[in-house]
Amino acid sequence: MNVYVNGSFTPIEEASVPVTDRGFLFGDGIYEVIRSVEGRFFRTEAHLKRMREGLRALSIPFGDEELAQLPDYGRKLLEMNGHSTGEATLYIQITRGAAWPRTHSYPDTEPTCFFYTNSFEPYRKLHREGIKAITLPDLRWSRCNLKTVNLLPNAMARQQAVEAGTNSAVMIRDGQITESPNANIFAVMDGELYTYPLCSYILDGITRQLVLEIAEEFSIPLNTVPVQQEQLHQVEELFFSGTTTDIQPVVEIDGRPVGTGKPGPVTRKIQKAHRKALNQQSGN
Repeated sequence: MNVYVNGSFTPIEEASVPVTDRGFLFGDGIYEVIRSVEGRFFRTEAHLKRMREGLRALSIPFGDEELAQLPDYGRKLLEMNGHSTGEATLYIQITRGAAWPRTHSYPDTEPTCFFYTNSFEPYRKLHREGIKAITLPDLRWSRCNLKTVNLLPNAMARQQAVEAGTNSAVMIRDGQITESPNANIFAVMDGELYTYPLCSYILDGITRQLVLEIAEEFSIPLNTVPVQQEQLHQVEELFFSGTTTDIQPVVEIDGRPVGTGKPGPVTRKIQKAHRKALNQQSGN
């Protein structure tokens, strides 16, 4: 498999970045994962916009023109790796770059840009049957709106879920449901959608944005209001949304069924509309 590193395409076995790269030393960088269907990227501009916002927030000097070129490199990489048919993902990571001596303040250095592609098979069985989850305290930092490579708290939460014999976790901050370790969360109560409001505690997910559009299209009442932990017993349906998660129903939390214990009608409607959009709108 080939990867892209700082303007060059190279076999992954030969690719390298310096050990002084701040992504390695500090987690000083951002990333994106973009879905591809038949060689066409899905919602490219939304991903680039979020990258641009992250780069500016971290003061990483990566220009808009450079950013705009990345999808072209991504398409070339898809072709080189044989991922231009079927479904695939493109992973893009930009760090502040390599600098020495190691210092906490930002050095004047050239960013490191790295990406790779993978073939992708949607989790259809999980989408049909739903998943089990546990509740965990949301111990991540308070800038979750930035899609940085600092993912250790997320990985720890996911590992706790796996060790508990479940697929993922519903994370709780100040008594309110925020996100899963790698996806946004939507709940259904009295036939209405609820999701945590945009702020620094959650990511402005690209799939989350699409769910909001679908809700408006189908006149599904939407509330950007936090669901309280004590309201979990009232939740009729709950699902995760994400670029590789798609629309993933949660049918059990902490050993108790969510609603009927099966994916509900609102989730099913949104799943169908999401899949249609993914197939029809992939482009750029």
